[in-house]
Amino acid sequence: MVAINCDMGESFSIYHCGDDEGLMPFVTVANVACGFHASDPRVMTRTVRLAKQHGVKVGAHPSLPDREGFGRREMKLDREELTAAVVYQIGALSGFLRGEGMELNHVKVHGSLYGMASRDPEVAEAIADAADVFGAPLMGMVGTVHEQVWGDRGAGFIAEYYADLDYRDDGSLIITREHQAFDPVRSAQRAVRAVTEGKATSENGKEIPVRADSVCVHSDTPNAVELARAVNEALTPHLDTKP
Repeated sequence: MVAINCDMGESFSIYHCGDDEGLMPFVTVANVACGFHASDPRVMTRTVRLAKQHGVKVGAHPSLPDREGFGRREMKLDREELTAAVVYQIGALSGFLRGEGMELNHVKVHGSLYGMASRDPEVAEAIADAADVFGAPLMGMVGTVHEQVWGDRGAGFIAEYYADLDYRDDGSLIITREHQAFDPVRSAQRAVRAVTEGKATSENGKEIPVRADSVCVHSDTPNAVELARAVNEALTPHLDTKP
C-alpha cells in the first residue's frame, strides 16, 4: 500500500504559500515545515490541527537555515551543527503534535538539504543522527545515498516518488527554485506506474527504476490541488488509509 505525502505549513507570518486546506483531503501524510525555511509557531499549530481534522499523519520537514531562499540554496554546515539544527526543528514540531495528541510519523528533509543528503554520506548520516533521537523513519529516494545510509535503519526508510518533478537520466531529481505546473492526468498515470511497476521516465525518455512507498505532491506547485486530486483518484486502490 502507498501513501500520498505533501509538503505543507509553508506559509509564514502574513505570507501565504500553498492551499493546505484544499490539498488536505487528497493526501494521507503531511510533511510540515518547522520554521527554518518556512512556517512559524502559529502556522505549525494550524497545520497540525488541520491534519488531525482530516486524519492525515504528520511528519517533520526540516531544512537548512535559509528562510530567504526557501531552503533551496546549498549551505555548508559541519555534521554536529547540522544534526543539532535538524533536532531543533523536529523537536519544535513534536511539541505541537503532542499538544494535539498526535505522534510524529516520519522525517523528510526539505529542498537543498534533501538533495545534499542524496549525494553526501556525511550529510545523510547527520540527518539520521537527528531522526534517531526521535525514533522516526526517514523519507528519501532509492538508488541514492538516502537508501545507502538510511535503508537499514531500525526506525525505517520510506521510499518516495515525485509526481510533480522531473527526473534526470541517472534517476536524480530536477529541483527548481519555483515549481512549474504539471499535467494532472500525466502525473497520475506516472504515479500509478511507479507504484505498480517500479518504473519512471526521465526528462529524456529513459526508463529508470523507482520505488514508491509514498508519492509526493508539492503544495507550491501552481495547480497543486488539481494534481493531488488526480493522483489520489488514480491511486485509490493502492492507498494506505489506516489510522
